[in-house]
Amino acid sequence: MKEQVQKAIEKVRPGLQADGGDVELVDVSEDGVVKVKLTGACHGCPMAQVTLKMGIEKIIKQQVPSVKEVVSV
Repeated sequence: MKEQVQKAIEKVRPGLQADGGDVELVDVSEDGVVKVKLTGACHGCPMAQVTLKMGIEKIIKQQVPSVKEVVSV
């Protein structure tokens, strides 16, 4: 599952990088929780939670249906 999540992250990464940010995969737990770290302009951005939930999480869940949640660490 971790490889599938990494591939999904690669799909959202160009959009984040275009705005000066990025996302790193930290961990994928067996119960379907994906931990990511927002970096660059995304770290500390007021819209980071929206980007995380409506952008990153949405795409990861579409690509990997067994993912339950994406959280930032």
